Amino acid sequence: MSIRCDFSSLIHLNIGGKKFCTTVETLTQREPDSMLAAMFSGRHTLTKDPHKGFVFIDRDGKHFRHILNWLRDGAVPTLNDLEYSELLREAEYYQLIGLIEGINAVLNKKEDDVQETELTRTDIIKCIQSEKVRFRGVNLSGIDLSKLDLSYVDFSYACLKHVFFSHANLQCAKFRGRCEFTGANLRGALLAGASLQSANLQDASLIGCSFCGADLRSAHLQSADLTDANLEGANLEGANLKGAKLTNANLRGANLQRAYLRHVNLRETQLDGAKLDGANLLGAIR
Repeated sequence: MSIRCDFSSLIHLNIGGKKFCTTVETLTQREPDSMLAAMFSGRHTLTKDPHKGFVFIDRDGKHFRHILNWLRDGAVPTLNDLEYSELLREAEYYQLIGLIEGINAVLNKKEDDVQETELTRTDIIKCIQSEKVRFRGVNLSGIDLSKLDLSYVDFSYACLKHVFFSHANLQCAKFRGRCEFTGANLRGALLAGASLQSANLQDASLIGCSFCGADLRSAHLQSADLTDANLEGANLEGANLKGAKLTNANLRGANLQRAYLRHVNLRETQLDGAKLDGANLLGAIR
């Protein structure tokens, strides 16, 4: 059954299985150049389900209510970063330029808030005197945190580029959310049991570090210096160790399944009991 759109008519939508009801005015007024405005402008003939009367659009309906709320009142919803990414993809599909700009403005502001955060070593010392310490999303780039007791501190999503962690106690610290450690100095740091899944430790100095039992799944360790590091029992599943230095590193009992170890020199690395199933060892020196 084909229909012509009446400008004042109610519209029933089926977005990937989720049902919505709105008006042609809502779909056409705020974003007149969008795909939705074009569909319901009255210039096109739309095909409805002859039994249920819904116009079907083959998209995920999870965030379509945010699309409608934007079209109704111009409000950008408050979401987490993943949800913003999903909503942005839908806004781009529907060609909603105003919503795209609104989402990008929110994301840029969040990024600026992180980058403008400035703390000193003294500020950190004051913070860690409290029971629960969180530096989630904070920019700590270049700060000297050597020899401090930072055990159990939550650094998730923080920017830790070139931070000086030498001989710091980071036992059981949390570094979730792809923490950025590029070029950081963690020489002799204690990271036993730390959560470092997907962390970026590229080019970091990890000489003599203790990672016993640490979670390093999918960690980026390209060109990191792990000389004399203790990784006994650490979980390095899927980690990228391209170009890493592992001289005299202890990887006994470590999980290296599906790890990237191409052309890595393992001749002086202790690998007793390590799991290497599916690891990429092409060209590795053993």
